[in-house]
Amino acid sequence: MTAVRPGDIEGLLRRGPEPRILVVLVYGPDTGLVAERAAKLVKGMGADPDDPFAMVKLDGDTLASDPGRLVDEAGTIGLFGGSRTIWVRSGSRNYAPAVDAVLKSEPEGARIVVEGGDLAKSSPLRTLCEKSSRALAIPCYADDPRALAELIEATLRERGLGIDRDARELLATSLGADRRASLSEIEKLALYAAGRERVEIEDVEAIVSDVGASVLNTLIDAAFAGRMAEAERESRRFRQEGLDASVMLGAALRHALALLAARLDDPGGTPGSLVANWRGLHFRRKAIIETQFARWSPAGLRQAVAALQEAVLACRRAEAGLAHAHASAALLRIAGAAARRAA
Repeated sequence: MTAVRPGDIEGLLRRGPEPRILVVLVYGPDTGLVAERAAKLVKGMGADPDDPFAMVKLDGDTLASDPGRLVDEAGTIGLFGGSRTIWVRSGSRNYAPAVDAVLKSEPEGARIVVEGGDLAKSSPLRTLCEKSSRALAIPCYADDPRALAELIEATLRERGLGIDRDARELLATSLGADRRASLSEIEKLALYAAGRERVEIEDVEAIVSDVGASVLNTLIDAAFAGRMAEAERESRRFRQEGLDASVMLGAALRHALALLAARLDDPGGTPGSLVANWRGLHFRRKAIIETQFARWSPAGLRQAVAALQEAVLACRRAEAGLAHAHASAALLRIAGAAARRAA
């Protein structure tokens, strides 16, 4: 088995995969973290981005239609020689046969990074990469408190800053919805504290927005509680403030999965008891999360997860300016479903 354990991922990203590894699959519900880790891997492989023979980007749906395309691309020699890197973006169709074919062909001098979606354990692509001796599978789940602490300290250390323990703990409670959003908040804090040696709790309170009171969570909570008018208003506000549609969908997808996990862990739990057992939940959100538990069954949440996954893929394929339309439509459909359940 070559599934990478969570504790080994950062070390692997720093040193790169072993030479025997042909395919690296990066997958999981945190779309920001998937994109970040895939980009790190591609950069670490040293391909020249200006040489179209050395760096190739392919869409998963293209490979589903033409499984032999990946073998052909992997076997092509770069214009100036050297290694060839292929970056495969996630698609809505099964392209595991294309990856299986390239693993069996064993081309020389090629490295392939596959950016997958939130793949189930039984997914053909995930199963294939976990079982192959020439592939790795890297999971990307929501940052836990320890991972957030390490992310905060490492990001600030790169900018010559330390951080007090109380400040770090407060900052960690305001992060975690999406890796890209977390990094954005940490970098904003670093700019504020530039020229000093340490970040203190007053800096965090002054700069970092609390996710519990942010536009993002306000929008997601309104949608899952069935508040159509509020969800529509916050969706427009989200777009007007120039925030990334993929961040919206990634956070919404993770929220749906968190609601589903809580429901499955305690099938007989009341909305109140489920909220009481939700670790790290901001006190201001407890009432609306309780409303959400009252609206959504496990079956309904699975449907919401599927709808959000489809919206993520639609955003990736959308032309400029249309991604927000796909994201907003998905959130409003969820709000409508929740409203009908309330009725």
